[in-house]
Amino acid sequence: MHLLLRPLIIGCLAVLGLMPARAADAPAAPVAPPAPSSFKFDFGGQAAPGYTAVKPTTVYSKESGFGFDLGTTPTAVGQAGGDPLRDGFVTSDKPFFFSVNVPEGNYRVTVTLGDAQADSVTTIKSESRRLMLERVRTPAGKFETRTFIANVRNAKVPPPPLNAPGNDHVELNNREDGPNGLVLHWDDKLTLEFSDTHPSIGAVTIDKVDDLPTVFVIGDSTVTDQPREPTTSWGQMLPRFFKPQVAVANHAESGETMKSFLTELRFDKVMSLIKKGDYLIMQFGHNDSKANWPQTYVEANTTYKSYLKTFIAEARRRGVTPIIVNPMQRHNFDGAKVRNSHGDYPEAVRQVAKEEGVAFIDLTAMSITFMEALGPEKSLVAQSGGRDATHHSAYGAYELAKCIVQGIKDNKLDLAKYIVDDFGTFDPAHPDDPAKFDVPVSPGRATQAPRGN
Repeated sequence: MHLLLRPLIIGCLAVLGLMPARAADAPAAPVAPPAPSSFKFDFGGQAAPGYTAVKPTTVYSKESGFGFDLGTTPTAVGQAGGDPLRDGFVTSDKPFFFSVNVPEGNYRVTVTLGDAQADSVTTIKSESRRLMLERVRTPAGKFETRTFIANVRNAKVPPPPLNAPGNDHVELNNREDGPNGLVLHWDDKLTLEFSDTHPSIGAVTIDKVDDLPTVFVIGDSTVTDQPREPTTSWGQMLPRFFKPQVAVANHAESGETMKSFLTELRFDKVMSLIKKGDYLIMQFGHNDSKANWPQTYVEANTTYKSYLKTFIAEARRRGVTPIIVNPMQRHNFDGAKVRNSHGDYPEAVRQVAKEEGVAFIDLTAMSITFMEALGPEKSLVAQSGGRDATHHSAYGAYELAKCIVQGIKDNKLDLAKYIVDDFGTFDPAHPDDPAKFDVPVSPGRATQAPRGN
């Protein structure tokens, strides 16, 4: 066919209705309905109107989308009562897990707690041991509803445009995506852990919320959501200290540096989710300083400071408030004093804070004060089972999280208005008595030390 005649012939065929339908005119493929983002579960007897009944034998599966998980089975307790949400509950003398398949995002979780016949004490964690509610007590015959915000995420990153560099997912390591599947903070469900001396769960409602300010946290193993006992990090204790008007999204991971946070697309992931009015807390330095890691090493007074300033700039251009934190000191005593094991890196963070006029939390100084207040021997209780000088126990992580919260108050950030009322103030020179610390241990033991720091 002559090229000059082709447009004319095509036009004539189109007028006569003889041209095949274009792809755009073809019948649209059926679109899957959006995944539900609001749920109501009743763990008592007969389900209240609008609620889904959950029995102790309801086991989580992808097909059902909800149920008790990780091989745990609570016990159902029935009791008389006029309120259908209080006529029964589930409990156990061991921690138990309940999971719901939900899309990525922030969720307002409301729980009904209490027992008509006995005192109830309930602690709730979400995902990988994030402390949400600590030892909520209800006297016999009394019931309470408590609310917290849980964050759920996946490893997907918006794909780059055609011919642009990048990828469509975070490069997870084998600790996050091992032979037993994804860790709880990367999988496709929201997992709640209930425990304590007498947890009494009558009902749970879960609602997706998109309009809350979110505190994004990035860093290394001293910040991440550690999946197994005894190692615990301050990032997973942080949600306990905020009201249900703000979310905490902890993207930190063991072994990370500022460079690897970029190359593994972890920073891309955070930037794809973050929005104006959010906060970005960043604590690096433990691994960035390792000259024996040549691919990610940064020198304290040059490249380290430059990377910090780049992260700050990326946050600010999105309308996000950056907060920089220098690394806590390791448990290295010289007599009664803690030795500096981070060289010039803590001071470099201080200098960047001054140069950029950015909110700064001096966790280096606060951690020294904290450890020296306890002393060389007693402060070992703050470390991760005596494994090393870097990582922390639940108690140590809890105290360091309180340092972060106090730092938020000291910086007079607007975020401070969301701090829970029972926080008050915290002076690391007068830490909580470790003998009185009583957050329940989660099931399972770590099989290996955290990757890197």
